[in-house]
Amino acid sequence: MSIKAGRIDYRLLHGIVQGFWCPTIAAQRTMIIDDATANDEVRKAAMRMSKPAGQALSIISRETAYANFKAGKYDGHTVFVIARDPQTFLDLIELGQEVPTITLGLTELPTGDADGVQAGRRAFIKTEEIPVYQAIAKSGTDIEVRYMTTDKAVPISEYISI
Repeated sequence: MSIKAGRIDYRLLHGIVQGFWCPTIAAQRTMIIDDATANDEVRKAAMRMSKPAGQALSIISRETAYANFKAGKYDGHTVFVIARDPQTFLDLIELGQEVPTITLGLTELPTGDADGVQAGRRAFIKTEEIPVYQAIAKSGTDIEVRYMTTDKAVPISEYISI
């Protein structure tokens, strides 16, 4: 198993993730899977400045991540994956990757006519994402809502039916 844990956080790698989550997960590699960031050298440079001490950092597109996992590139590593949305994790699971746990951290509020469910103080589950979360949970992945490592983990089933 290469993926040790995952986090959904629209800010991806920032102070709380770098200072608290990365040391708590203690993976060999922190991996940001995000097309927009992977294709933006300024964003990548800013995130590299937040690189967790003692851990490798990858900032890659979905396509690259999926190809690398499929090829077994990270089979000898432990990886902490951070993405903006749950679909990234469902895609990894469908490729055969085991994702033991996903933490839903800070998510963007919906815009326009989008609706959904408030999950704690800092997370929002869009209606169109509910089936994705359900499929992830059905695969055996534990999904919790928790902003800080010191916060009580609340199962996502408290907010949506799983």
